[in-house]
Amino acid sequence: MERKALQNVFGQFASGVTVITCANSDGEPHGATVTAFTAVSLEPRLCQVTLTRKSKACNYLTDAPFAVNIMAADQLDIAMHFAGRPAQPGPTWVDGPTAPILSGSAAVLSCVPWRSYDGGDHIIYIGEIVDAHTSGKPPLLYYRSTFHDLGEPSVNSLWTLCADDPHSGWFDSTTTFTPFHLAHTDDPEHTTASA
Repeated sequence: MERKALQNVFGQFASGVTVITCANSDGEPHGATVTAFTAVSLEPRLCQVTLTRKSKACNYLTDAPFAVNIMAADQLDIAMHFAGRPAQPGPTWVDGPTAPILSGSAAVLSCVPWRSYDGGDHIIYIGEIVDAHTSGKPPLLYYRSTFHDLGEPSVNSLWTLCADDPHSGWFDSTTTFTPFHLAHTDDPEHTTASA
């Protein structure tokens, strides 16, 4: 299979967008935009990031703490900044528990190194999560080489395959019920539904 064709297949999987942050060799904040992020384990608390070997961040992550900044929908410029298109103004850095973190993210996972593995043309880094927090902001998404936002939730998704779905179930959303012991059979305006 050709490389481009495989990239296209990988692109069918919608993912979140993260910026992996750490300190460079001079102790200054450094970041790289990464979509290859995965939750791994709750006990121990582990997550995985996969970076291309060409990434400068690979020079700084070996046995080093890092943070996973899950980008918010309004942080497209920050995601692009760390993907090689510098934004003005640049990112706002904050001191994190293990590594520098980015202000305004949807969530942040602060990690200490746990393992790293050969991943072909990438390196797989597993971090042990020592601190995590969320801002409640909606995330930025990446799909078919394009950034997206989450969009409006489907109101029907909660009712999928449920017989009580007000849109397609046994009763519609305007149906009312009266307990039998309260029903007045001689009242023509009072109707009773039972299941």
